[in-house]
Amino acid sequence: MGTVELTVLGKSPAMPDRNGANSGYLISHDGFTLLLDCGSGVFAKLRAYADPTAVDAVLISHLHADHVLDLLPFGFALAHQLGGEPPRRPPLWAPPGAHGVLATFARALGMEDQIHEGFAVSEYDPDAKLELGPFVISFCSVPHYIASWACDLRTQDGRRLTFGGDCGPSDALVELARDTDLLMLEATEGVSRHLHDGFRGHLTAGEAGEIAARASASRLLLTHYSDRLAVEELRAAAVSAFGRPVEMAAEQARYEI
Repeated sequence: MGTVELTVLGKSPAMPDRNGANSGYLISHDGFTLLLDCGSGVFAKLRAYADPTAVDAVLISHLHADHVLDLLPFGFALAHQLGGEPPRRPPLWAPPGAHGVLATFARALGMEDQIHEGFAVSEYDPDAKLELGPFVISFCSVPHYIASWACDLRTQDGRRLTFGGDCGPSDALVELARDTDLLMLEATEGVSRHLHDGFRGHLTAGEAGEIAARASASRLLLTHYSDRLAVEELRAAAVSAFGRPVEMAAEQARYEI
């Protein structure tokens, strides 16, 4: 059935890297293309990389702006015949409560229902499995400043990609990622732990390495880190905890499973 191919369109945290984009990952397998998250700048990166109408579905991990902002230009383009006549409306699967949030967001910016007109919007049930093309997707809630879900994508032949989304340290994520082929985790906090009103909503590189080691993941890919941080320092912290080589996400980089 071939490999699973992951292409990073954007890996920035909330403040985009120079010439960068927020979170957006293109995942292709068996003729099916899934866009995982669609933050600011992602649609332009997608257009430079591939035909946006080739995206078969979109999946959103949580509703923070740096993961959803470009649903608006993407939806606008689809609603205005970018995908041909009649307009193509690919499925958009988003967290519980997304219908109201996305509609309010679009109307507040004078775009009415462009997201809903461009996409067939549905809310996934995090307690159930979701089938999208060749992928069966499982979710788990992870600690963040709003409701956020990690997701595990499994193919028919057992290949797996697990994405932690935005999250703090999480035992549930360890279990979701158990024995995964590729674990993609954020390293927003670099190498130093930060509290937000006594709460942890992000990971350090070392904590990402610890989660990967506890989950017995085959590979670890760090993402959602700022270009203001020293890449090799992040890598070293993650390697020390994981005990294996660690890959660092970069825009337009491809990773195969």
